[in-house]
Amino acid sequence: MRLSVAAAAIAIASSIALASAFSAVKTRSDISSSSSSQLFRVPNEILESTTCKCKDELVLAIQMALEAGKNMTKHYDSKGTAEENMNDLQINTKMNDADFATAIDVENENYISSEIRKMFPEHAIIGEESTGTGTIPPLTDVPTWIIDPIDGTTNFAAGLPLSCVSIGLCLEGQPYMGVVFAPMTNELYIGVQRHGAYRNGVRLLECSGEKATKTLSHSVVNFEFGYARNEEDVDKMAAAVQRLLRHGVRTTRTLGSGVLDLCYVSCGRMDVVYTGIAAEGWKPWDYCAGLVIAVEAGCTMTHLSPSEMDKKGYDFDLYSKNMICGVNSNVVDECRKVVLGL
Repeated sequence: MRLSVAAAAIAIASSIALASAFSAVKTRSDISSSSSSQLFRVPNEILESTTCKCKDELVLAIQMALEAGKNMTKHYDSKGTAEENMNDLQINTKMNDADFATAIDVENENYISSEIRKMFPEHAIIGEESTGTGTIPPLTDVPTWIIDPIDGTTNFAAGLPLSCVSIGLCLEGQPYMGVVFAPMTNELYIGVQRHGAYRNGVRLLECSGEKATKTLSHSVVNFEFGYARNEEDVDKMAAAVQRLLRHGVRTTRTLGSGVLDLCYVSCGRMDVVYTGIAAEGWKPWDYCAGLVIAVEAGCTMTHLSPSEMDKKGYDFDLYSKNMICGVNSNVVDECRKVVLGL
């Protein structure tokens, strides 16, 4: 049985009233002030919307993302101290030593999936850990949640702060809602189709001002090398970076979290991110939530491959192995040509 928006909000925190301007949720134990708790809020524009199709789902997604983020902080807080115990992570490799999951990945996904099934038993769920190295289920018209319980697992295991929980929702086979929580930077990103993108309750700027005029030579360009380790793939990825540097860019970055890459392009911290030069291409859980946030922030998200570049925005193929996202369409086109050597 589906809970009402008000009931879901109460489930997050009993002190929060849905009638207020925002629904707010505390996360880590050291977040105690009311001003801090207001960082994690559902914007009133969404709560009062008569066209939003996912109010209940959004409130639940925020609750789950914050709780899963809290589950990550014990390891982060103990890393490098006498309290650290790497055995607690129970690291299991997938395709190779660079591709692995921790016990916290599995715990987070099990928790999120369980909560979804309680409220929305008719919905489908696609999770990174439950899928493993098997075939990813196709999207259908059934409402489908796409979950990455920890994006940036390598960063997480190493104690590097750039990792996050990513929860996306597809309606009628298309990304509709995205919630991303980065616990170590205390940032909650929200995106809802045709209702905007927000960081900690504040709306992200759409494509205007500097974002609208950014060129490649003035851009921070991001890429991830992923798990490709054979000579041919490594040479392809390195050659693309060489072409960028020879063309001229402000700088390049590799952060280790594809979801945060998309969030950071969305808010203008970086200007372009691409993937798919070789075998480093992403998967639906790397794209889904970040896509909604990026598109609602006015970014251009499409495919790196010229043969697929007509699929952009919400028509982007979540199962594709290549992608490019930028703060405007011109810098996307410019970066694509340089990266591919066209």
